[in-house]
Amino acid sequence: MALLGAMIKTLMAALLALGALVLPAEAATFSMKRGLNLDQWTTWTGEEKWNDPNAILPYPEWRKFLKEDDLKALKDAGFDFLRMPVDPSPFLSDETLALRDDLYASVRDSARLINRAGLKVIVDLHLIPAGGSRKIGMSEVMDDPATFDAYVEVVRKMAHTLAAEDPSQVAFELMNEPIVDCDGNGTNLWPDRQKKLFAAARSSATRLTLILTGGCYSNAASLAKVDPKAIPDDNVIWTFHSYDPFLLTHQGATWAGDFIRYVTGLPYPLTAVPRARLDVALETIRDRIGAEAPWTRRSGMLAYLDEQVAGMDTPDKLIGQMDAPFKTVEDWATANGIKPENITLGEFGMIRQEYGNAYVMPAEYRAAYVKDMIARAETHGFSWSVWGYGGAFGIVDAFDGDKAEPNVMDAIRSLH
Repeated sequence: MALLGAMIKTLMAALLALGALVLPAEAATFSMKRGLNLDQWTTWTGEEKWNDPNAILPYPEWRKFLKEDDLKALKDAGFDFLRMPVDPSPFLSDETLALRDDLYASVRDSARLINRAGLKVIVDLHLIPAGGSRKIGMSEVMDDPATFDAYVEVVRKMAHTLAAEDPSQVAFELMNEPIVDCDGNGTNLWPDRQKKLFAAARSSATRLTLILTGGCYSNAASLAKVDPKAIPDDNVIWTFHSYDPFLLTHQGATWAGDFIRYVTGLPYPLTAVPRARLDVALETIRDRIGAEAPWTRRSGMLAYLDEQVAGMDTPDKLIGQMDAPFKTVEDWATANGIKPENITLGEFGMIRQEYGNAYVMPAEYRAAYVKDMIARAETHGFSWSVWGYGGAFGIVDAFDGDKAEPNVMDAIRSLH
């Protein structure tokens, strides 16, 4: 008996040693290839009206504008899944206490509506900054332990709400673009926080594929700081986002920092136009910075503009910059035995028009950028979902009932 016990211990030790090796993870239950991000909100009401079912339901708000035929048209265009942003702030607000169960049920019904149209769906909890009448947003969740704990409970309840859905048709993303570990001081707080969110979701939904990410806006370098072995679960898909080069993809976006709002008129790629024409566009941006930017920031902005342009003013430089996030994620996945099909490029895209700004990005630049990013994702074996259906980055709708130019959708249809 002692000999048998020793043999068993030896065998167990060998199995544990094998488990420590980096072995390829099994595929997640949920699979996807080509996707589109739906709108989060377009005419979103203030928090003081979140207690009014006529104002907040159905939820998310796109349900008021998109019908099943609109969703079926997306399937016909070649998409096989939609990423459905859900603002979790109402679930954290006292204003919705009487409607809370209806809100969760409406999210579930929205996922079912997408499934009925023949599309898979990722339910994406998509925090945005607080502002106006909205009291709770990303910074409140990240900076206040009690609010983060409340968010963990939202994750648990949402997972419970979705738990009975077909796991091959519905997946759950626990937090979009966590804004943490971005200050450059070497913090790595996000992995432990994500483990808490994962544990809450998995305790309520044992079969659903869960979408996990890195910190600091889900960038590739932050994903590479995550140790996937700390979450011992194969039914996971890892996501990263890339809008590189930001100087080109976010032109004119007033909400994206105090510099990029002054930048419009740059082509994609920069070499798409003669150098003389590019110089005129750059001079116009410099003049705008000189006339409108705070005087204490002007010299720094001008230097930053020159630095950014110098980093992508030849095809090789641009390719290197756009390839870098994919290479980072691929190296991380290889080192950790994660298969390409368990990785998704959750967001990418190019702005069409900032609301209220007269400048509209030429459609051919947007289509070229989207095609180039899709090619990168598919070359690496990653699925992808472009941002987004409507609004500033819209590829189907623009603003105020207008339609976006068809170029980007045509490029996607050509893949199908």
